[in-house]
Amino acid sequence: MSQTRTSPPAASQEAAAQPHAGTTTRAALFATTAATLVAGVRRVSGALHWVSRAAWVTLGVVVAAAIAGSVLGWVELVAIAAGLGAVLVAAIAFTIGRHPYAVSLRLRDHRVVVGERAMGGIHVVNVGEHRVLPARIELPVGAGRAGFALPALPAGGEHEELFAIPTQRRSVIQVGPVRSVRGDPLGLLRRTVTWTEPQELYVHPRTIRLSSSSAGYVHDLEGRESRDLTSADLSFHALREYTPGDDRRTVHWRSSARTGTLMVRQFVETRRSHLVLLLSRNRRDYASDAAEAEFELAISSVGSFGLQAVRDERDLSALTTHEALRAGTADQLLDELTRLELGSGTASLVDGAREVSRDFPRASIVVMACGSGVTPHQLRAAASVLPSGAQVLAIRAHSGGETLVRRVSGLAVLEIGSLTELPRAHRKAER
Repeated sequence: MSQTRTSPPAASQEAAAQPHAGTTTRAALFATTAATLVAGVRRVSGALHWVSRAAWVTLGVVVAAAIAGSVLGWVELVAIAAGLGAVLVAAIAFTIGRHPYAVSLRLRDHRVVVGERAMGGIHVVNVGEHRVLPARIELPVGAGRAGFALPALPAGGEHEELFAIPTQRRSVIQVGPVRSVRGDPLGLLRRTVTWTEPQELYVHPRTIRLSSSSAGYVHDLEGRESRDLTSADLSFHALREYTPGDDRRTVHWRSSARTGTLMVRQFVETRRSHLVLLLSRNRRDYASDAAEAEFELAISSVGSFGLQAVRDERDLSALTTHEALRAGTADQLLDELTRLELGSGTASLVDGAREVSRDFPRASIVVMACGSGVTPHQLRAAASVLPSGAQVLAIRAHSGGETLVRRVSGLAVLEIGSLTELPRAHRKAER
């Protein structure tokens, strides 16, 4: 006996679907409510940053005076509460409102030398459709902060502020971000809006130009072409007439047959020069009463040799007793030197020299820089572990001291009292 199954009526299907639809609606409503609450909390928490400690105290006095006045029936306390409440309302009126600005921050140069003027500017445009009230612009500069009065601007109005940054010492200064500030005259509420990203200003160490030197060049077929001519190399230069003593293997027979004169090949000498700079960052290597001054002098000396190496197109590497430095370009080297500070580790100049031997075994010339705390014995020990065949020059910074050039077991040591004496001492050491 067969049975016929019938599908439930449409009304029953709708009734079964209603609980699911109700659940979905409640979930959507809950999600919307939660998002609204989160946005509200964020707005409230952001607004709480506007309130100063004085405003909280004032609000507390308003509440306390209002309650006490109502309970005790003192009209004076109620009047105080009303007056302070009016002050808070006025402060809110000063603070609220849009900031329809377009703000740009620019530095004339992102790299300057100690003592040079670092100039910059802030450009503000009212991009709104209405006139905006006066405000204040704040510009963090390092650990300090500069403030500028921003006048009322009509729609499309512009305002520019120029500023100068002091550069008395080597450092990396963070400039910005630019913030607009709006608040009441009593300082109860303070609303800030950040407009730009911070920028870095490098205050490079002082350097001095040194004379070019032929020291540290090694003949290398894979090296760079020099200005010197030779009779045997890979880089062909020109043909010249044969002179007695020339190697007959360099005779260019085809040209000789054409001119009727014996002609020989002339080549450009290819050489390699790799300068490695080693700077001590160990505070113990500098005089305890003048460590900072000696360290600055050592950094300036290293920077001077590095820049001269770049001008002479030498290969350049640099490191300290604590880390390796980037030295691909002059700006890279000076940027790295700008960030350096004296350290308190145990790494010595000898440890740094071992790093040079391990990382740069083909170095042709090494310049070591340290302070007056390093003894001649320590300088000899450091020089003894450097790559064999490399020329070594030691700079011993002694700020304010007499400039001397001495030889310590064949090692040239420059005792430098001031940066201006470095070129003369360098020339004397090369004689």
